[in-house]
Amino acid sequence: MTSPTLCALFEAKSVAVVGASSDPDRIGGRVLRFLRESGFEGELFPINRSGSEIQGLPAYSSILDVPAVPDQAIIVVPTGGVEAAVCEAIQKGVRSVVVLTAGFAEVNVEGRAVQDRMAAMCRAAGIRMIGPNSLGLLNVETRLFSTFSVVLYGINPKAGNIALATQSGAFGSALYGAATLRGMGFSKIIATGNEADVDVAEAIDYLADDPGTRVIMAALESAKDGQKLRRALLKAANAQKPVIIMKVGRSELGAAAAATHTGSLAGNDAAYDTVFAECGAYRARSQEELLDIAYLVSTTGHLPVNNELGVLTSSGGIGVMIADACGDSGLAMPALPEAARTAMLDLLPFAVAANPLDVTAQITSVKNGTVRALDIMLSRSSYGTTLAYLASAGLTPASFKNNYAQPFKELKARHPARDVIVVTLSVPEVDRELEKIGIPVFNDATRATLALGAAATIRARWADLYEIRDTPSRARELGDVSTEALAKQALADAGLPVPQEILAIDADAAVVAADTIGYPVVLKVVSRQILHKTELGGVVLDVKCADAVRAAHQQILDRVNAHAPHAQIDGILVCPMIVGGTEMILGVSNDATFGPMLLVGAGGINTELYKDVSLASAPLTQTRARQTLDKVKATALLKGWRGSTPRDTDALVKAMIKLSGFAMCHPEIVSVDVNPLVVHESGVAVLDAVIIKQPAASF
Repeated sequence: MTSPTLCALFEAKSVAVVGASSDPDRIGGRVLRFLRESGFEGELFPINRSGSEIQGLPAYSSILDVPAVPDQAIIVVPTGGVEAAVCEAIQKGVRSVVVLTAGFAEVNVEGRAVQDRMAAMCRAAGIRMIGPNSLGLLNVETRLFSTFSVVLYGINPKAGNIALATQSGAFGSALYGAATLRGMGFSKIIATGNEADVDVAEAIDYLADDPGTRVIMAALESAKDGQKLRRALLKAANAQKPVIIMKVGRSELGAAAAATHTGSLAGNDAAYDTVFAECGAYRARSQEELLDIAYLVSTTGHLPVNNELGVLTSSGGIGVMIADACGDSGLAMPALPEAARTAMLDLLPFAVAANPLDVTAQITSVKNGTVRALDIMLSRSSYGTTLAYLASAGLTPASFKNNYAQPFKELKARHPARDVIVVTLSVPEVDRELEKIGIPVFNDATRATLALGAAATIRARWADLYEIRDTPSRARELGDVSTEALAKQALADAGLPVPQEILAIDADAAVVAADTIGYPVVLKVVSRQILHKTELGGVVLDVKCADAVRAAHQQILDRVNAHAPHAQIDGILVCPMIVGGTEMILGVSNDATFGPMLLVGAGGINTELYKDVSLASAPLTQTRARQTLDKVKATALLKGWRGSTPRDTDALVKAMIKLSGFAMCHPEIVSVDVNPLVVHESGVAVLDAVIIKQPAASF
């Protein structure tokens, strides 16, 4: 990572606008206009072939004619002239380039070629480039607004501790525009566009070091380098800076499923979810949620100390609604401790002394009753956060100031490490008054609760971050694994438990194999052209004698010939008939962005029906393997569901670790499907397996 060099982009003291216009509403004019109106104190150099004065500033026909060397060149000329403009900026000696013009890799291969050349030129010169097809950047602290975003017509971002890194400039503008209207302040904003050089991952890495940034919001369409994104997210988590991400492409329509169950279930979007969680970030489900979480943490200045919430409300219905939201977000609402309950009834004998604490409308008859009740909740409980529902008290600023402002300030001073959230209909004046002392204000109790739940989730994730390990030396490339028999042999060589099986070339050999293994047995067709055997009738179970073996052998051949007449049959696999145990699926999908991802879940015929699976990045430690397994609902069956005998989860965890290590050593693997993997009271057994490798390179 080279994030310190992004200082050249964000800390520019002088800027040349290449393609500046005298019309402040044209794109080139907007850039210059916003830099002037923002309060940027550095030198500005408009560049236009006319060379005349532009917006009251002396203009130059080329950046090479500028008497000083600008720190930054913002390029907003037509597409055909961008490459030459970048060349001249490099020749001049600028430290950073912001290419706002579109029409490159997002359009066609010719555009990509030009984009790649510009990026290569910048790398060779040791300068950084944003874009092309970018909406630029803002350093709100220094008022460096290197953008043409029309959102600046209506808002003026204020300085604060939230940063934003986004690929989409339009989405980013909408986001910081909405945030500004809510009173939220920003440190730095960057829209990376086509990411020919700087991408969102590197921006996050830079912001993790930025002293003015407390919270990082990010918006992603995709990541070019999954490992780079992992490292950036882990760096932010270790710097105690929450990262809240909007990642578009959640639906299955956006991803192509592989041929295996694992490939279908472990789609790229699921991999993003897994990596975000492992690396301490949180994926927001909407723009509103993204802003709510960032606002909450930005205002309190920290994450909640625990996931326990105490609620004070004058409405029983609101209390129930908050309790429902707690259930959705992983928050706990422990009962009011007896000491707190006794003190509460002394103060408010009419209250329902529980959690939620229903103070009823009579609370107004007790001087400073709300804040005094909150003080009892914080002093005599372990609640990390208390939420006070104040109905519409925030709509009357004078009354709020007289009745609440000073008591809330004193309450926060007494409990600096604990958080208070106020839910009320309010005017901005009231919001700013409370925010100054670290109390966020919401007008919707559910949104407040869900945002708090997300913040608590981030804290929990920070306690158990993924550890990036060196990639193991690549093992000798796998041989042919195109059939079940060959795939199982590869897995057995990797240390997974595969029962004795024999490949028979004819019915007589099948009988000998069955006699050797012992009855009952299972017969399965083996063919490189048949991936899923059951659907074609290529499997016969519970074969109990030699005559039944011959019959089953012929039955399989007849079914396969009827349904797949062109399939080449290598033989019939004779396997022991294993009964009992719990069927699970174990698999690996080599994600195009993040590499090998291990999957575990409910197996057998339930796999696609219930999709009860959990993912984890390889390689797995024992601790993370158990955590991954525990996220699967079917794990309850392994632990002795309703009096059943517990299964050998230790053996399953060992198999998970073995398979993740196998995948790390063989990057040529596309996916592995072990389904079912039967978990017994003692041990596990691989009953079926499919391995898909990348096709051999053709020359």
